[in-house]
Amino acid sequence: MRVSGTRRKRSAAASSTTRTVVRPTPRTASRTAPRTAGRTGVVLFTTAAVLSSAGCFGSSDDPSRHGPARAQKTPGAKTVVWNTRPSSIASLGDSITRGFDACSVLSDCPEVSWSTGTDVRSLAQRLLPTATARAGTNAWNFAKTGAVVADLPGQIEAAAAHKPKLITVMIGANDACRDSVDDMTSTEQFRTTFTSALTRLRRDLPKTQVYVASVPNLMRLWSEGRKNIFGKQIWKLGICPSMLKDSDAVDAASNERRQRVADQVTAYNKVLKDVCGRDVLCRYDPAVHEYRFTSAELSKWDWFHPSKRGQQQLADMAYRRITETTP
Repeated sequence: MRVSGTRRKRSAAASSTTRTVVRPTPRTASRTAPRTAGRTGVVLFTTAAVLSSAGCFGSSDDPSRHGPARAQKTPGAKTVVWNTRPSSIASLGDSITRGFDACSVLSDCPEVSWSTGTDVRSLAQRLLPTATARAGTNAWNFAKTGAVVADLPGQIEAAAAHKPKLITVMIGANDACRDSVDDMTSTEQFRTTFTSALTRLRRDLPKTQVYVASVPNLMRLWSEGRKNIFGKQIWKLGICPSMLKDSDAVDAASNERRQRVADQVTAYNKVLKDVCGRDVLCRYDPAVHEYRFTSAELSKWDWFHPSKRGQQQLADMAYRRITETTP
């Protein structure tokens, strides 16, 4: 881009080829230089602004590094409105969302799932029209017992085929429930994987709302479930060994091990909150981790997974969060 300077006057005589050069007087020169520099500065500033807005200088808010971006308030931009009555629901996650051990020992029972179940007042039963909810035609459960955060992309792909208006996510317990504390998914890997999964979800389903439940308090489940002798025998079959093995041991090493698991769950929940918080169509819910499950709300087979009553509590918490008009 060129910046024009002071026009030079030409002689009015057509026959003459001699040009009269007007040399600026000291006063003229002193006025011209700042004016020209000012115009140049405006042009350079404008050019830099255009390049910056086009991404030529790079940006710290690159979605590939930080996940779904926040909505920006710009004049004339359409406001994103959260729909408190979505017409279809898909649930993603692990054994809790599958209703594991809620109906019979060591088996799934998706009918009582807090998200899409038909035998409890699940989200689907509350949010969808009555006939639709009973038929289960607009509610799909893609959760899988034993799933970790790395399994989310596959579940998202399955859900995307149905184009649900709401997706619920409860994941992370199995990332902490490993054979040993050293096998737990690191916070960095959990963040990378969850960010990638939510970014993919937003790419495939740009208008779908997302509810992300916090990871339950595994320490609370241990302290409550260990009161039952039968439950502790089931734990020996391999249920969340990083937290539940040697359930009666309260020595320093055992307490430290359980605290490491609890701290890792807290770190996972911070990741879920941070990543979800960058997406205007995502709501994170801390209530699940904060809730103090009682023995009556735990499975009578393993005293660790939610019972039907516990599933109902999860549904209540999710419903409150999803139907808030001002979160």
